[in-house]
This record gives sequence, C-alpha cells and structure tokens, in this order.
Amino acid sequence: MKEYTFKVIIERDEDKWHAYCPILEDKGASTWGETWEEALKNIKEVLAMTLASMKQHGEKIPEEVKETNNVVSYSEVPVQLSVRY
Repeated sequence: MKEYTFKVIIERDEDKWHAYCPILEDKGASTWGETWEEALKNIKEVLAMTLASMKQHGEKIPEEVKETNNVVSYSEVPVQLSVRY
C-alpha cells in the first residue's frame, strides 16, 4: 500500500469551509464542509477517490513539491491508496 502526502488548503467561504488540493484541483480534488474538521474529512475522501481514479486510468500521480508561500491555513494530508491493478 503506497502512501501519498499532499498539501491541502482549507479556507472559510462565507458560512462553510472550502478544502482543496492545489496540485490535484484540476482533477476534481475540491470539496467543502460545515466545519473545518468536516472539510478535512471530506477532502481526504476526495483525494482517495481522485488517486484511485488516476491509478485506474494509468495517469501519473504527481509528487508534491514543497513550497514556501503565505497560505493562511493548510494541512499536509496523508492518503493511502490500496487499490491493486
């Protein structure tokens, strides 16, 4: 089982929390939650589904590049991919 770690940004968006993974946002890695914790839980699920789909379709999973920038709130989220192909 391979484990990936991606930077996830969680931002307040009016009355909800928006969570996304910048390096995979174009693949659909974006979601929301009523609370910060729910947004984090949801983005973990979205990342797992996104990575499984990419693997199934033979797409290369990018390696996260460590950047230094002024992000208000972000977390590094480990995601385990246990799908066998």
